[in-house]
Amino acid sequence: MTLLTTIGAFEDHLDIGPVRVPGDASFDGERYTVSGSGYNMWFDRDEFHFLWRRVEGDIALEAVVEFPALGVDAHRKACLVIRQDLEPDSVYADFALHGDGLASLQYRAEQGALTREVQSNRSSSRIGIVRRGDTVTALVDGKPSGGSVRLPLTGAYYIGLAVCSHDVDVAETAIFSDVHIGSPDSSGTTLYSTLEIVDIASTDRRTVEVFDRWIEAPNWTADDRLIYNSEGLLYSMAAAGGEEKRIDTGFATRCNNDHGLSPDGTLIAISDQSQDDGGSVIYTVPIDGGEPKRITAHAPSYWHGWSPDGSTLAYCAERDGVYGIFVIPADGGEETRLTTARHLDDGPDYSPDGAWIYFNSDRTGRMQIWRVPAAGGEPERVLETETADWFPHISPDGRWMTYIAYDGDVEGHPRDHDVTLQLVDLTDGSTRLLAELFGGQGTMNVPSWSPDSSRLAFVSYAYL
Repeated sequence: MTLLTTIGAFEDHLDIGPVRVPGDASFDGERYTVSGSGYNMWFDRDEFHFLWRRVEGDIALEAVVEFPALGVDAHRKACLVIRQDLEPDSVYADFALHGDGLASLQYRAEQGALTREVQSNRSSSRIGIVRRGDTVTALVDGKPSGGSVRLPLTGAYYIGLAVCSHDVDVAETAIFSDVHIGSPDSSGTTLYSTLEIVDIASTDRRTVEVFDRWIEAPNWTADDRLIYNSEGLLYSMAAAGGEEKRIDTGFATRCNNDHGLSPDGTLIAISDQSQDDGGSVIYTVPIDGGEPKRITAHAPSYWHGWSPDGSTLAYCAERDGVYGIFVIPADGGEETRLTTARHLDDGPDYSPDGAWIYFNSDRTGRMQIWRVPAAGGEPERVLETETADWFPHISPDGRWMTYIAYDGDVEGHPRDHDVTLQLVDLTDGSTRLLAELFGGQGTMNVPSWSPDSSRLAFVSYAYL
């Protein structure tokens, strides 16, 4: 970080929103003491005390944050804030250290919209928040805590220190020391991959783990583990976070991001490029590791779905120069082509009743979501949108469909793009936003639903 100012360069402080107990701020030459009340910084409006400074462009703000007293509410929060204006419903992001130790990146992407959250899997008294362009990233002990978010700001905006008591009748106090305001370090870029979980009901996100390498495409096991690939190998980790374990895939050491679990949880289908001159071939491997069993005779073949009864695999493959949707017995055998259009059909996944295979196709000129009867038949369009839509996955209970949306002019499914995860309610056809993130390829290529349909796993990326 390039130091631009010394501690003490904030311009003013004030209460945001109709707080009941006035706040205050002071500086003793080394530390800021900020007191604030307020019901919360949440939903569509905020109440807190804010020590602020106006800035423009990219910025990094770091501090050591402590609560000097036990406090009243465990969810009182001391925050590093980036905020468009001083209105209670402003666009903003903050990295909040709560009284109970929770550290979370909270943000409101549009004025008056509901606040969303990405919970960190780590906490510390040293926290930071960084803005680069429209991307905001939270730091714990100088390293990304996961879940970078897009925050559109215009012109000059506010940064600063904030305290909210989470109790309208109480003012709480936090100490901010070793405060640094500067330009984000641009001496180099390191890729960080964040394994995340989003809650379907609230759309709040939680970081499982942050990696300083490329990871992709999580699957969710019945015993609450996540399986993902990285640098040609498969790994697993508890959905709650913890130790990373490598899954033995024998000679298959060039696994790509097309892999997934059998319905009974005993096998994992992989797409590996170690054989056939680097062409992708589908194999199955015991869930705890073992020697791969070859399923497809021809390459390239990319696994995407397993029938609910475990008897059949669905995959995308190139044959005779055209990519289409194929099925094959799970033990191997003759493959059957389900789609024959001279367009790219990709990403097939079964509906939970086994009646349909959902996929994405550019047969109308832009990638959109379609489905075809699993027994064969005429494809039908599922959605018509202005975005380029990839990788539909139906929740285990059949209620929801999720997919990745790129800007409409993006071709293919490249990495390093701003994308969204969209959620379709299959009971009424309504669509809502699950998450905005930097990603694309690797984010959610394969089935990533929790077994109870309440959560979705995915990967976001950042270069810092």
